[in-house]
Amino acid sequence: MHYDVIVIGAGSMGMAAGSFLSKSGKRTLLLDSYDPPHNKGSHHGDTRMIRYAYAEGEEYVPFVLKARELWRDLEKETGKELFLQTGVLNAGDHQSKFVQNIISSSKTYSLPLEVLSSHEVNERWPGMTLPENYIGCYEPTSGVLKCEECIEAYRELAEKYGAEVLTNQKVKEVYIYGEKVTVRTEEQIFSSDALVVSAGAWSGPLLAKLKLNLPLTPVRKTFAWFDAHEELYNSQSFPSFAVDTPQGLYYGFPSINGSGLKTGRHDGGDRINPDEALALFGEQEEDESDLVGFLNRYMPKSGPLKYGKTCMYTMTPDEKFIVDLHPNHPNVAIASGFSGHGFKFSSAVGRVLSELIIAGKSEQDISSFSIRRFEKK
Repeated sequence: MHYDVIVIGAGSMGMAAGSFLSKSGKRTLLLDSYDPPHNKGSHHGDTRMIRYAYAEGEEYVPFVLKARELWRDLEKETGKELFLQTGVLNAGDHQSKFVQNIISSSKTYSLPLEVLSSHEVNERWPGMTLPENYIGCYEPTSGVLKCEECIEAYRELAEKYGAEVLTNQKVKEVYIYGEKVTVRTEEQIFSSDALVVSAGAWSGPLLAKLKLNLPLTPVRKTFAWFDAHEELYNSQSFPSFAVDTPQGLYYGFPSINGSGLKTGRHDGGDRINPDEALALFGEQEEDESDLVGFLNRYMPKSGPLKYGKTCMYTMTPDEKFIVDLHPNHPNVAIASGFSGHGFKFSSAVGRVLSELIIAGKSEQDISSFSIRRFEKK
């Protein structure tokens, strides 16, 4: 069967792309090895943070502001509540690059931000205990995206506008002959005029079939929920957070509807093969001990572990995204390497992918995410 566009990988970015493409009138097929939303990639675990004063670089700010606009549009069109405005508290040593980048980007783009001393943070949120030399950067307009419900909402729209979503379809081969794309799964063969590859940790092997070798490294990550003193850590009174510590960068979420305090570590992680079974939370001793050590120091009023989960990051060497057209095939758009901070952008990435397929370019500045930065010089 022939389509205008085939999307390989119907997770965060792919499902959004499928929604925008089908809404534009493109006959769209989305293929996924599982049944999104699922727990086999990078998008499960109930919540993801969205913040606007961006520590990873000012070039991300216009992109995430566009994403915010598109998340609001998705809420309006589907009638679903996808965003919770908990505020986000970023904290670290007052000289750390992490907090200084946040302050700088907030000034550049006139974003609301309160810069607080450690004493002010500890007084406002008694569940937090910051060292004397730390400061807090509080963004009151930021908060939480319900990640799995976001994907369900985009799936609903994609199918409403005529997209076909085929699940449990592992792609085995991809061929491009001139302007025609052929995709073979274990059971069927499909063709199209254009292709989107947004397959997360599996993007590297798929793109290698198209003679494009990118430095993509899948790593195992863990996160967990802990019993919470609800008066201190509930989502009406405690913010989402990220804390830059000497041991690493930790992040987390307040207790939402009594779920418990959720936390994880952003940096680190073991390199993995995504086709092999991922070690469950707790199979490595440091899974729990690392997070408990962080909470004991910075949120000592939190309780014991409730349960933990694992997921995957797909890392690039510079931890910047890849959002671009294939250098040799202008009918192939690619989104990968989101390095653990991409979900909040997925609404905007989906829109960009649709623009690249339809017009060959995007209204969004994606020059920082070009494939060509990996070319040998």
